[in-house]
Amino acid sequence: MNPRAMQRLLAPRSVALVGGEWADAVAAASSRVGYSGELWRVHPSRPSTPGQRYFRSVAELPGAPDAAFVAAPNREVPAIAAALAARGAGGFVCFAAGFSESGTADGQRLTDELLASAPDLPFFGPNCYGFINFFDGVALWPDQVVGARRERGVALICQSGTISLNLLFNRRSLPIGCLLTVGNQTRLAAEDLIELLAADERVTAFGLYLEGVKDMSRFAHAVAAARAAHKPIALVKAGRTAAAARTAHTHTGALAGADAAFDAFCARAGIARCDSLGTLCETLKVFHCGGPLPGKRVLVMGASGGDMAMTADSSRQLGLEFAALPAASAASLREILSERVAVANPFDFQTYVWFDRPRMRAMFSVAQRSGFDAVGFMIDCPPEGEADASAYLNGIEEFIAAIPGAPSRGAVISSLPESLGAATRERCLAAGVVPLQGQREGLEALDLAGGVGAAWRHGAGVELRRPRALKEPARALSEHEAKAALAAYGIRVPRSAVVHPRDAAGAAEALGFPVVVKAATPDLEHKAEAGGVLLNVRSAAEAAQAAQRLARLSDSLLIEEMVTDGVAEVLVGVTVDPQFGQLLTLGAGGVLTELLRDSVTLLPPFDAPSIEAALAGLRVSRLLAGFRGRPAGDVPALVQTALACARYAQANLETLAELDINPVIVRPATLGAVAVDALIRLAE
Repeated sequence: MNPRAMQRLLAPRSVALVGGEWADAVAAASSRVGYSGELWRVHPSRPSTPGQRYFRSVAELPGAPDAAFVAAPNREVPAIAAALAARGAGGFVCFAAGFSESGTADGQRLTDELLASAPDLPFFGPNCYGFINFFDGVALWPDQVVGARRERGVALICQSGTISLNLLFNRRSLPIGCLLTVGNQTRLAAEDLIELLAADERVTAFGLYLEGVKDMSRFAHAVAAARAAHKPIALVKAGRTAAAARTAHTHTGALAGADAAFDAFCARAGIARCDSLGTLCETLKVFHCGGPLPGKRVLVMGASGGDMAMTADSSRQLGLEFAALPAASAASLREILSERVAVANPFDFQTYVWFDRPRMRAMFSVAQRSGFDAVGFMIDCPPEGEADASAYLNGIEEFIAAIPGAPSRGAVISSLPESLGAATRERCLAAGVVPLQGQREGLEALDLAGGVGAAWRHGAGVELRRPRALKEPARALSEHEAKAALAAYGIRVPRSAVVHPRDAAGAAEALGFPVVVKAATPDLEHKAEAGGVLLNVRSAAEAAQAAQRLARLSDSLLIEEMVTDGVAEVLVGVTVDPQFGQLLTLGAGGVLTELLRDSVTLLPPFDAPSIEAALAGLRVSRLLAGFRGRPAGDVPALVQTALACARYAQANLETLAELDINPVIVRPATLGAVAVDALIRLAE
């Protein structure tokens, strides 16, 4: 998109408002935000008055408007867009609905006409609420405006007008620099705005509400641009993409759905994916006050054992690290507070220094210099104007006063969102201390900000490995063919033979008992469910009986050596998502796959540290570590199996539809990992 045109649209010196009552609302919003440029009104029939002139059409305007807000019936919008283009306008907001989002032929026709009418003109929408630019004092916005001019702040980009209003009306002191809604994303999408605003020094971070991504490759590029500019992104994404509707042939396909793929994208790209608007606001405040946290080592302190107990409970499902204070720091704190106070993390420092401000500042100074990524002071203040809050505010002032020169990020955390007044929040922000409202949301914000910092430190970014076209139908290789293909890439598979049923006993004896006997037809993708797998066959007679039973399913059998010393069974697989391309999924394998649904999905580039970290986050990792006296598993061999699987997938990018190794049996440490079942589907 033309940067000059976008600059005219977002910071216009002249604005045309096309329409009636909705355009009136935009005029009021423009006045509220202090817009000082030319404001022209266009309406086909409204009479002009001494205070307001109305032009009958865009053609009558005294000049080319830098921006326009079009609040006309949808059928009239393409012609108005053409008129704006003819006049040399900078761009416009299309407020009207009833375009492609309607899912109708008429809606699509109107969308096509709109695109053809304004081929080079940037526009928001259709079905869009417009934008507010608090940096430059512009509001092409048909509703209430809450907020003030800012020199620095976050950029909010939303696909929903109502959600954008909810965020605008927040009482969390979120410093909003601009709020932009994109509606249908017909011309301007979220990725266009991120890319443009990443270069704006006034923008400190991005907050997004998304229902879908228009162009994943461009979105990934825009996210990388924001990261290069050190502008972190937090988002809420609702719904599941249509890409998940395709049939999943394998366990991997069922686990690696579209939402799991988007999670994997966020984790790899270093995006904070939030579950609520409250957490989004709190995370953005952390980002505004210094960017992502270096990591997740936090110290939370307060004068209440109850608050500290709830901090520990509220964090139990988060990744925050409440490490013990270093010995030197603990000794200093005991000297300040006396031996009556137990030094721990979370840290209940009790009330011995509550009215001794110099000792309180000394305590905070030690805490903030103890090597944590963030130090939080948990405190709830009485309502402003209803009680004496001075002692509480004094504590916050001492926490702030101890910050200069400290390497840790400081945060004041209230257990209830309403227990931190506006003046106190603004005082914290001015000092670079994050005012976090709501214990759970504040802790989630610290956790997410630490996760983004870790991803940024890793430095790999996102790689989308997408085939040029997803081809259907795809055919399944036989299990023997699949294993041979994987073995060529370094994946260990059992010794085996494919034989006619009458030769099963001899083949089993040659391999050595015990063995596994399987039906070998490629048409039988889920052999175990069809009774096509017989385990622990221990003699030639049993092999002959097994062959007789399985002959009804297949005229060829796969005889394999049986792995008997497994520590854990793990699923390793690759699927191809239409938006994200190849995804690597790891999870509990064998009979636990559907029972636990314990899995994680990763995006490339794949490396040993990221796979090790992903495995460590699974519940099955307890088995891999050696559960209840059992031996630990050969995790390095499992990691190499996953990497080999990814190499095979990349080498077959244009043909691979799905790959499922379930299970990989992980043997005791140093003994390796063996792929005992494999399914590969390749496009014809």
